[in-house]
Amino acid sequence: MVSEETPICSAKGCRAPAVWVLAWNNPKLHTPERRKTWVACEEHREHLSQFLSLRGFLKDCVPLEEWEASGQGNAAE
Repeated sequence: MVSEETPICSAKGCRAPAVWVLAWNNPKLHTPERRKTWVACEEHREHLSQFLSLRGFLKDCVPLEEWEASGQGNAAE
């Protein structure tokens, strides 16, 4: 079930609840410690991970619950 507080998958056109956080940065734009995030549903996790990996941007892929429990901030930055 999706509520107003449930993050939605970052894949274009997808409205499924997110269950993964993909932490990334673009080294040409961001400092090494900076982490931008996309969130993904189960179906789009691999596609979004590959997109970021091909560009050398993907730093981590963790379950949304783990990310939130670690206090790392807003899931869809």
